[in-house]
Order: sequence, then C-alpha cells, then structure tokens
Amino acid sequence: MKPVTVDFIGEEYSVAHPNDFTIGRDADLTIDDNPYLHRHFLRIYEDFGLWWLANVGSLLSATVSDGTGQVQAWLAPGAKLPIVFQTMHVMFSAGSTTYDFTIHTDEDYYNTSTAAVAQGTSTTIAPVTLTTSQRQLILSLAEGLLRQTVPGRGDIPTSADAAKRLGWSMTTFNRKLDNVCDKLDKIGVQGLRGGAGKLATNRRARLVEYAIASHLVSVEDLYLLDLPKDAGGAGKSADGE
Repeated sequence: MKPVTVDFIGEEYSVAHPNDFTIGRDADLTIDDNPYLHRHFLRIYEDFGLWWLANVGSLLSATVSDGTGQVQAWLAPGAKLPIVFQTMHVMFSAGSTTYDFTIHTDEDYYNTSTAAVAQGTSTTIAPVTLTTSQRQLILSLAEGLLRQTVPGRGDIPTSADAAKRLGWSMTTFNRKLDNVCDKLDKIGVQGLRGGAGKLATNRRARLVEYAIASHLVSVEDLYLLDLPKDAGGAGKSADGE
C-alpha cells in the first residue's frame, strides 16, 4: 500500500504499511500537553487494503472533511472511517483549544464537486441558509482559527467575549446561538444538541469545527464582523431568528 502523510503545523509524518500512527497528548504525533487531550486520541492504521482513521479516545470527538468541505463526518469515540480522499482535514477540540491537521494520500477513491452558492448577505450550502447575523455569530467564534497564518491550533472565545466582539447582549448572543445550532441539528449535524432537547455543553466548539470543515464560513467573510451593529440585524428579524 502507498503510505499516507500527516501534516501538522508544517511538519510532515509518513505512515507506511504495516505501521500504524497515533495522535494525542503522548503519541507518535504529540499535539500538545493539553490535559483535556487523550494520550492516544486518534489512530491511523491499515486494514482490508485501506487506510483507516479511528477514534480510540473515550470522550473527545473529531470533525473530518474532504478537501472541498462537501463531505463531512463526526468521528465519535470508538468510531472509524476509511481514508478515501487524497486530502482529509481533521479538527477537534480539547478544553477551549481547537486543533487541526491534514492527512494526504495518493489514493483517491471518491471525487467530490463543489455545490456551495454564496449570494448577497446569505450563504446557502445544501439546505442551510444563514442570515448575516447568524454568520456573524459563527465568525465571532471562529475568528481565531480563521486568522491563523499556519493551521494547527487556536482558541475559541467564551460566549461573553464573542458577544462583546459583536456588540451584542448575552441574551441576543445566546438566542442566536440556540437558533443556529437548532437549524443545523435539524439537517443532521451531530454534536450540537445533547439529546432530549438539551443543548450540548461543547456546542460552540462543535459549531466552529463544522462551520470551518464544511466551508460554511471562511476568512473572506471576516469583514462581516466589522459591519455597523444595525447592518448585521442584531435584533430579532422577520424570520424570528
């Protein structure tokens, strides 16, 4: 089998058959000494003629996407998926820090095509349409990661800091966060609700991971954070969001 390459903050690690490769706090790829990060969190290995990415941790999950952002999966503890794209981006959060790395392979079992359309102040990806203020909310949480000159790690702000960045009250911020999470949950995005109507405690991190992995927001959208307060529609809009 052809080897795969893991790229983290500009450093490349080659994984060749029959070896496997672990990622975590104390692993083949040591991401960070973050106490919230498992010693061994992710594992890359070969089985049935394919390379696989497995979550061998017990608490954390990872967001995985192809190079276009059109294919996205949530890798929960105990789950695994085959590495079938030439480029796969992996993001995960431990505590308040979000990390990301890329897996490259010469094999390309599936091709994807871009289907995202952006017009005016709304963005539509598949069935998801976001208003300007909803995009501003996501951007306020993802800004630190989007502004990275070298991918690898970034901090997600608290709700209070994000609300302050937007000039919103906490009531407005929380209401819009509820609405965005509910909208994405209804189309099948996992990790934004804790079940039985209860919101997940780490929903901000999961929201950022999904938004960046699926290209729901990008660095080109950051100008929206500096729009006049009224231009973003911080108050309640006609659609009730």
